[in-house]
Amino acid sequence: MTADAVPAPEFPASLEWLNLTDPLRMAQMRGKVCAIAFVNLGSAWCQQRLADLGHLRARHRERLQVVAIHVPRFDAEREVRRSSKRSHAQQHEFPIAHDGDWTLWQHYGIEAWPTVVLLDGEGQVRERIVGEGGLRELDARVAALISELTPQLINPDPVRLRRSGEPPLPLRFPVGLALSGNYLYVADSGHHRVLECDTSGRILRQFGSGSPGFIDGPMELAALSRPHGLFVQRDVLYVADTGNHAVRAIELRTGDIATVCGAGRPGTTLEGPLADPRAVALDQPHDVVLAGDKLYIATAGDNRIWRLDLGTSTLELVAGNGRLAVTDGTMAMASFAEPVSLACVQQTLYVCEAAGSAVRSVHTRTGQVTTLVGQDPWQFGQIDGARTDARLQNPQALALDPGSPVLWIADSGNDTLRRLRLGGGELTTFELPQRLHAPAGLAVSADAVWIADTDAHAVLRLDPVTGALRHVPIGE
Repeated sequence: MTADAVPAPEFPASLEWLNLTDPLRMAQMRGKVCAIAFVNLGSAWCQQRLADLGHLRARHRERLQVVAIHVPRFDAEREVRRSSKRSHAQQHEFPIAHDGDWTLWQHYGIEAWPTVVLLDGEGQVRERIVGEGGLRELDARVAALISELTPQLINPDPVRLRRSGEPPLPLRFPVGLALSGNYLYVADSGHHRVLECDTSGRILRQFGSGSPGFIDGPMELAALSRPHGLFVQRDVLYVADTGNHAVRAIELRTGDIATVCGAGRPGTTLEGPLADPRAVALDQPHDVVLAGDKLYIATAGDNRIWRLDLGTSTLELVAGNGRLAVTDGTMAMASFAEPVSLACVQQTLYVCEAAGSAVRSVHTRTGQVTTLVGQDPWQFGQIDGARTDARLQNPQALALDPGSPVLWIADSGNDTLRRLRLGGGELTTFELPQRLHAPAGLAVSADAVWIADTDAHAVLRLDPVTGALRHVPIGE
């Protein structure tokens, strides 16, 4: 034990454990190295940190215990129900608690997400790692503490988790949607697959085995991991395969799945020719859109927008410097805050930002970024009106109306559907007959708006003229 080690504060009674029957006590952590991760379950950076800790937990087994403490940043995230949904969607194999009043955060003096606090086998605080960082460094620090454990100290008893409370439905946390004629494509993220349906909801084909993996090939053997955004163009369906940090292409005539780019793990993206598509690192691509032969990619993990020229197989930065902020400028002078959804018309790319609660435009030729709605990552709400005054809360998707200069927005934090009139128009809320449940996907046709009602595990069809909203019985 080092001289500056201090006993870890006890888990307060105010914590609400999302996947445990009984509250966890610090005494149960003794005899192992414990990593307490202070995270926000909706944050791309935090999700990657939890994935890293999951890998370490599997590697070190009974010598390492991981505990995640979810601390809300948006008002909507103070609801335990919403936090529980995020926990179920991510399916981590370690205890997760909801710290709605930031109590444990303050006890540990945490200042930023994600922060990992490492405890030794005697329950003493030994390390504090702030930021996403690298897996290798985190592993080295964990291994150093594990080397101090003695056989007499090791506690092999695991913490028993409660099974997910989500019902066994045909869809599990659907997100991205795409339309092509009479076909509706759905990214069924919780089942790690993409579905091809007719517009009545009948499933025609399934792309991906349904188990997470990174495998190319025939549709029933290939594997995806938490697919998110979709874009269909003629006979190809492009998939932002978020869990694999890759972009995949589904050849619709055959059903075969191939990797367009992505290494299966996060990393620093390098511009230039793609000699090997699987040698290119991407950091949590959330959406893709094709304009001509240019494929635009929104990567929430590094807050950037990339462009892949499919003709020359060359990748280049469109805009973003990596900082989590809502800052206008040209190319690398601009900052994004978790870009998660894209739409493109002519030379304008529209970007929806989750952490920034913002909608931005990017001129694809010059790289000039302009904010349409939003101020900074800490300015959010539910306010209609002029763009300078309007507020969103953690929006997750946008889509262009094909018949009018309007952007439809899935305002996930407010459980609403919003509309932004382009050309200086106002942001308005579309009145629906029912509340949505953290919607995270949109597709718009000439006569309907299709909504991925994500936390309700459903897809809805809205008639924008009459306001009628109906459930689409996919796979039912």
